[in-house]
Order: sequence, then C-alpha cells, then structure tokens
Amino acid sequence: MVKQLVHDPLFLGIPSKPATVADLGTARDLADTLAAHRETCVGMAANMIGERKRIIAVSDGGTVLLMFNPAIVGKSQPYQTEEGCLSLLGAPRKTTRWQSVRVRFQDSGFHTQTKTFAGFTAQIIQHEIDHCNGVLI
Repeated sequence: MVKQLVHDPLFLGIPSKPATVADLGTARDLADTLAAHRETCVGMAANMIGERKRIIAVSDGGTVLLMFNPAIVGKSQPYQTEEGCLSLLGAPRKTTRWQSVRVRFQDSGFHTQTKTFAGFTAQIIQHEIDHCNGVLI
C-alpha cells in the first residue's frame, strides 16, 4: 500500500529500531511507496513512511532491493556531492559519501548477507542508512 511521506525532521531524526519478520508488511508498503514515486525518488527508508524500523528500499537497475537492518561495515574513496530528499523540503544539500560501501543486511527471508556496492547505488544506500540512523542531510 502506498503511504504518505513524513516531513517532520524531529520524527526523522530519531534512530530506527531493528526490523523483524513481523515488519514484512512495512517493507511491502515501502516498496509500493517507492514505486509510486519512481519519477523523483530512487530510495526510501521506513521512517519516511512513518515506521521507525531499519528497513530500506533501493531502486537498483529497475528492481527494488529491500534491506532489513542494513549496516555499513566497510567503505572507501570519499567524495563530496549534493543530495535531495523527498522527506526534506528545499534545495539539495552538500554531503560526503563513499564511492564503495560494504553492507551487511538481512534479505526478505531474514538471511544475513554482506555485499559491496559502488557508484550511485552505494550513494543511495548510504543516504537511506543515514535515515535509519536518524541522520538527515
């Protein structure tokens, strides 16, 4: 189900709680909401739809990658960039990202995986993990 987006920086600034199997419905709603905004958005975290759970959805080559309890466990090659966010009104903001990140997460079956992502996909993942941590750009 497509959910309303949260724009309250106080709510978004609170770190999310770990996701469990009971949160699979939230993940489906997150994927549906991302799909509804695909023209202007490439990633979302569950707190953006009002759920303080560590779940992110990332558009990766036309498919949606869902990650439960993602954490960056390695990173290399920092760079400066500007990003916008559907939850934050106003112009894009400057931030530092990493060209490559190694991420440990659980998939929809709650199997733990560790994968390395690079380029724009890595940037999206970093932005959404920041959301999970209550960090706004």
